Amino acid sequence: MAIDFKKIDKLLYKNSTKPFIINVPKMNFIAVRGEGNPNTPGGEYEESIKLLYSIAYTIKMSKNTNFEIPNYFDFVVPPLEGFWWQKDLKGYDKNRKDDFSFISLIRMPDFVSKEVFLKAKEIAAEKKKINFERIEFFTYDEGTCVQCMHIGHYDNEPETLEKMYTIMQEQGFELDISDQRYHHEIYLSDPRKVETSKLKTIIRHPIKKII
Repeated sequence: MAIDFKKIDKLLYKNSTKPFIINVPKMNFIAVRGEGNPNTPGGEYEESIKLLYSIAYTIKMSKNTNFEIPNYFDFVVPPLEGFWWQKDLKGYDKNRKDDFSFISLIRMPDFVSKEVFLKAKEIAAEKKKINFERIEFFTYDEGTCVQCMHIGHYDNEPETLEKMYTIMQEQGFELDISDQRYHHEIYLSDPRKVETSKLKTIIRHPIKKII
């Protein structure tokens, strides 16, 4: 049976609209950096998703090929994630989507090393005849965060963020978004298949204790 990280690491993917504090461990990802409006057809964000899933499934389906990976186990490809920010802006302005910078990510099992990633990249490039130069192996130690499930359109996220900030402050924390710590979204719904009002997105913001 394929390992599903959403079921093993339940707290990381908790389906709760009540904010809570969480310590997120170091994890490995495949990642693509880009800029621009995520809704632009054929834009950098759309392209990043194609690249990520190509590599993720090359690794997952290696069991059916000659690509032998030490300590491999079958797994459900984890949900798409994203780090988002707008340059020279603290906070979030939904009316300035063209100003977004992002890192799109998919979590990888621990057996996926940088060497395994590079081999998968080579295999995918040969098979699909496309350029995978934008994709990278990315290790991230997220640390202490406030987390909440947002239900609905992405543009309405500020409503959920307000609830998160209230809990954060009540427990003696302050926001710690920086060049290394990001606004983080985990997409549990496919917007192509789910009604906008029912979209489920986990939001995490990095925090630190108030001194």
